[in-house]
Amino acid sequence: MKPHRFLDRLEGTDFAPAHGRVTRVAAGMVEASGPPGVLGDLCDIECRDAGGSSRYVPAEIAAIDTRVVKLVPLRDDTPIDLGARVIARSRHGGVAVGDGFAGRAVGALGQPIDGRGPVYPKTQVLTGSGAPKPMERIDPSRVLPTGIRAIDGLLTLGVGQRVGVFAASGVGKTSLVEQLASQIDADRCILCLVGERGREVEALWRMLSNREDAGRFTLVAATSDESAALRVRSVDYALSLAEHWRARGEHVLLMVDSVTRAAMALREVGLAAGAPPTVRAYTPNVFAALPRMVERCGAIQGGGAITAIFTVLSETDDVDDPIVEVMKSLLDGHIVLSRTLAEQGHFPAIDVVRSVSRQAERLVSAGQRAAMRGAVAMLAAYEEARIMIESGVYKGGTNALVDRAMTARASLGDFCRQQRDECGDMAETVSRLIALAREVPSHG
Repeated sequence: MKPHRFLDRLEGTDFAPAHGRVTRVAAGMVEASGPPGVLGDLCDIECRDAGGSSRYVPAEIAAIDTRVVKLVPLRDDTPIDLGARVIARSRHGGVAVGDGFAGRAVGALGQPIDGRGPVYPKTQVLTGSGAPKPMERIDPSRVLPTGIRAIDGLLTLGVGQRVGVFAASGVGKTSLVEQLASQIDADRCILCLVGERGREVEALWRMLSNREDAGRFTLVAATSDESAALRVRSVDYALSLAEHWRARGEHVLLMVDSVTRAAMALREVGLAAGAPPTVRAYTPNVFAALPRMVERCGAIQGGGAITAIFTVLSETDDVDDPIVEVMKSLLDGHIVLSRTLAEQGHFPAIDVVRSVSRQAERLVSAGQRAAMRGAVAMLAAYEEARIMIESGVYKGGTNALVDRAMTARASLGDFCRQQRDECGDMAETVSRLIALAREVPSHG
């Protein structure tokens, strides 16, 4: 029989939705006798105001046992009463994706927040479809120019690579992310702001929406005052949008700021659901979610790719907290920002010695590879002898490698330093780096 839009609509309509009743209300958590579902399903809690009219509070299933369903409300602006009905949402809908979201700013559930009305057209897809199978993946084969000389020359990235920007607060992480978003050439650019200040969300969107190519940007935001469940869902929603465009063969740049705040939101949900705290009070769901987040990105057969840049906020400048260590083990590279360089007015404050791109060696030419190795070796030699040099203990001629490092440091510093609105040409960056190799000897 020929399909008909009315039949499709009837098929997706639940005339008798499963429901339960609220049995307990606590801070950030509601327990109910139902409805049956799976982790992550959305429900609506029916609340009545003083006038007797109904209002619905969306909530996410966070834990289930044989007698109790634990839910995390997505909003906290409506009181929830004991005995309130908890109604299951249909699973047919999924989340909305599509070209209608190009050039738009939306919340964690896909609702527009840019004041421009509903999003049209859009397509519904199921969430949680999982990462691509191992044999569906391909290694990055094309260089990704970023316009940042320190990255293009010494930490070269590839299309479809997953990298992290690791930094403590106040060292220029947000400025670097904004510059990368503006300068990297991709079919789509999705920026996901997790737990960010509302003022920062507005400022970033104002900057992006005034660009000539504003149509290729999509902003997904869940601010710090929103519930932990919404902050977690913002990352999942951004990934769903990126996967939709990747499946069509497009190159998507996904930037998540920050993974640390997403992990904190996951911890909040886990603790509310009764999960046991582990290292730094992070619950097991955090360490289960982070690999899935990373593995959903990357390049796949057929030409589509998600190049992912995750920012990770470390608690100290030693970047030794558990989220940092987990993300460094999962990603294809990490860019570490230095407070010392930031305090010297060096932008971007990239600590090249402590940073690495695991794809760089096989993406670049032999000439650039040799120059890269020599430059990193010189910077490392200087850092090792820094205390002796700056205290005046080191005497020239004592160590030939340190002498060469002292000579090369100034030129390498000039190479890595640039203005916040300066976009370096990739070919010029490589040529300049190879020219520096005359004074920065190659190693390996």
